[in-house]
Amino acid sequence: MTGTDTPPRLTQLTFCGPLSEARAEQIVGRLARASPARVLDIGCGWGELMLRVLDAVPGARGVGVDLNAEDLARGRANARARGLESRVEFIEKSATEAGYEPADVVLCLGASHVFSDASAPPHTAEALAALRRSVRPGGRVLLAEGFWQRTPTSAELAVMWPDARADEYHDLAGIADLAVSAGFRPAWTETAGDDEWEHFESGYLADVEEWLAAHPGHPLAQETRERADRHRESWLRGYRGVLGMAYLTLVPVD
Repeated sequence: MTGTDTPPRLTQLTFCGPLSEARAEQIVGRLARASPARVLDIGCGWGELMLRVLDAVPGARGVGVDLNAEDLARGRANARARGLESRVEFIEKSATEAGYEPADVVLCLGASHVFSDASAPPHTAEALAALRRSVRPGGRVLLAEGFWQRTPTSAELAVMWPDARADEYHDLAGIADLAVSAGFRPAWTETAGDDEWEHFESGYLADVEEWLAAHPGHPLAQETRERADRHRESWLRGYRGVLGMAYLTLVPVD
């Protein structure tokens, strides 16, 4: 296959989420100050933040767990390019099957659903319980979790993803309460800003939009165009300014 057979996938995103370089640098600095020996990234994708923590903590070792082979391959290539391949392992398994050991730093970035078959939002509490078991005493968990910034209207829900519901997410205070109930103290609570969301959403579609502009008559163009248009509609008329992303740095209670 050539590069024109299908559009590239997410090549213009550094992180697969609304996370800026400035915020990532601050998070990595806070996590690195704990001098972790072992870093675990659950639902890692290509594990960019994990690799940055490993780069900041010489000698630390990391494990990334995900089911997407393409993303894992990207993570391995990035690790090789940075000379980290001997200190990180990317495992193609589900979070419940991987059999990983507890770690000093546990990352779960937009992936809390991997711990539970429960529908949203109950899976968040189950994920926090699993994360509490996954972190060593004195360690840190970084949880990135979606939340409603305000209650969505019926019109907004109608253009989001299929079967979107007003009770699908907690609010920010609700997530913090769940973290405390699971045995954590929230050492740091922050949320993605509008600029981070716009960078992420634009980058999410950029490869596809550029490919469509260059290949309007391609056999896959119509299907790809409809999918991109649905996503843009869902964002701009649905969850823009409504769905938030919280980044909680959690410390386990002894």
